[in-house]
Amino acid sequence: MCGVAGYLGYVADGAGLLAAMAGAIVHRGPDGEGISVFPQAGLAHRRLAIVDLANGQQPMSSQNGRFVISFNGEIFNHVELRRDLEAQGHRLRTSADTEVILHLFERYGERCLSLLNGDFAFAIWDVLRERMFLARDRIGVRPLFYSHYSGAVYFASEVKALLKVPGLEARLDIKALDQILTLWAPIAPRTAFQNIFEMEPATYAVIDKYGMTTTPYWKLEFPDHGDYTAAAAKEELDDLLTDAVRLRLRADVEVGCYLSGGLDSSVVAAIASRLDTQPLRTFAIAFESREHDESYFQNIMADHLGTRHVQALMTGRGIATDFPHVVRHMERPVIRSAPAPLYALARLVRSNGIKAVLTGEGADEIFAGYDLFKEAKVRRFCARQPGSRFRPLLFRKLYPYLPNLRRQTPEYLSAFFMAGSADIDDPLFSHRPRFRSMSSTKMFFSREMRSALAGYDAAEEMASLLPSDFRRWHPLNQAQYLETRFLLPGYILSSQGDRMAMAHGIEGRFPFLDYRLVEFAARLHPEQKLKGLDEKHVLRGMARKMLPEEISDRRKQPYRAPDIEAFVSGATHEFVEAALAAESVRRFGIFDPGTVEKLHRKCATGTPSGFRDNAAFVGILSTQLWQESFSAGSPSRAVA
Repeated sequence: MCGVAGYLGYVADGAGLLAAMAGAIVHRGPDGEGISVFPQAGLAHRRLAIVDLANGQQPMSSQNGRFVISFNGEIFNHVELRRDLEAQGHRLRTSADTEVILHLFERYGERCLSLLNGDFAFAIWDVLRERMFLARDRIGVRPLFYSHYSGAVYFASEVKALLKVPGLEARLDIKALDQILTLWAPIAPRTAFQNIFEMEPATYAVIDKYGMTTTPYWKLEFPDHGDYTAAAAKEELDDLLTDAVRLRLRADVEVGCYLSGGLDSSVVAAIASRLDTQPLRTFAIAFESREHDESYFQNIMADHLGTRHVQALMTGRGIATDFPHVVRHMERPVIRSAPAPLYALARLVRSNGIKAVLTGEGADEIFAGYDLFKEAKVRRFCARQPGSRFRPLLFRKLYPYLPNLRRQTPEYLSAFFMAGSADIDDPLFSHRPRFRSMSSTKMFFSREMRSALAGYDAAEEMASLLPSDFRRWHPLNQAQYLETRFLLPGYILSSQGDRMAMAHGIEGRFPFLDYRLVEFAARLHPEQKLKGLDEKHVLRGMARKMLPEEISDRRKQPYRAPDIEAFVSGATHEFVEAALAAESVRRFGIFDPGTVEKLHRKCATGTPSGFRDNAAFVGILSTQLWQESFSAGSPSRAVA
């Protein structure tokens, strides 16, 4: 795991620029730096040494010197690929997976991407053809950003590195902000920054003197489901997940594991414990807030597996203290405080001498674990009898951790969840209540922002990007596609994943996102994923043989963290007061100072009204912090 940077085009001081770009992302690779400069091109690398600690320095050249690579990530099947290459006559000098990519690219060109099982973003400079090749992994675990500026193309693992390019300034993309406040994340290739773009997952790009072209090489599809019996599905899942964990335990350093107390991380930890000869080291965050704390279940699982377990207590004050750093590492506004505890968790891991951890991300998307999937199913059930007073009562069962719902009338529940008013043929049917609830944050926009965004609809832009086969898929698969294609890479794997872990030089590894497992889950019958209202049915069935009943039969508890209360309860945080002050809000021009002041006062007095106020408060605060951290901030620059 590392950080990459580079350019193609004329640069007056290529070595100096590359050093500055690498310096901006030193946290991604604290173990070493490399720079290679060519006529009209350059590559930089920051290294986090995990595989072949002695010989994996980058940028790395092919034996004939034609190809030079800067690589961020891991190729988990590099051992098998190495054997194939050696059988074909290739002679490799190192045991690094980086060299495997070079040989594969030399032999197969872009077709080599289909052979890679891993999380990656890399650049390869072809000295002979004078062209740069960029590629990103299938699911979007590892980031890669680029910008066309002043006759050159620049790229890097983080936007911070691109902002070292002289003259390239940070300016807020207001449509991206609208997308964040509606969809939770920008739609790639758009980012929070004007004229700075993100390579889409499962895409490669070729840059030469003629320009830049991008091409997808894999896509998430839901073919007609297979005829797996329950037993066969559990058996294949066990085999695939075990192999995915086995591959992700490969490293020349010790690999740990996050342990949240939920089903997904517990299954991964159980398999890892079974495969590893040493006691597994597990890490978790406990919350001071009882509403958010899952330490009871974490401890059950740690005791069951006999892991060497380390736990850190997260307080509201801790969340607030870390939040400005979190925003800078995310490089975008956010509507939840949830990334902050994960930032602290990665810091805990690093302080214990671990560089790589297994996590359970991805299981909710591919095996239908989120409440949203059940909610959409109930909404369709209600739509078949729109006048029923009994069917809307099912919504109470979906959210036992939201006690206010238990007191609501059927009419309220039906209206809140859009049970009778939504078009069931709408391709975004499953997500409309979320989008509607989120959109309330935009009520705080300034008059200038409202005018600039008049007629723009982030959800409709998402709908325009859906594949041609989308409408023929089962409704559950449609909802899964929306989560996996947009929210997973755009928020879960970035804001809560790569960016929080790599802030402390920690590599997250995601067995559930092994592309073989993703494709297997897509072939399953929807009832094998969501059976009635039993989420992750096949995974839960497989897990019962290896987990305590309290874990295997535990209902989904979504990961949440204190939001408003972290910033307004107890101690006063000067940065919050400064960011939400009328003068600051007016200076950046994004939000209306008067309505922001009312929201702040309402929250400070302890009377916020649930999720909408939480999302609005965190969204406004993080946007203000983003502006302070990155943008010059005058209204004419921000609102453009």
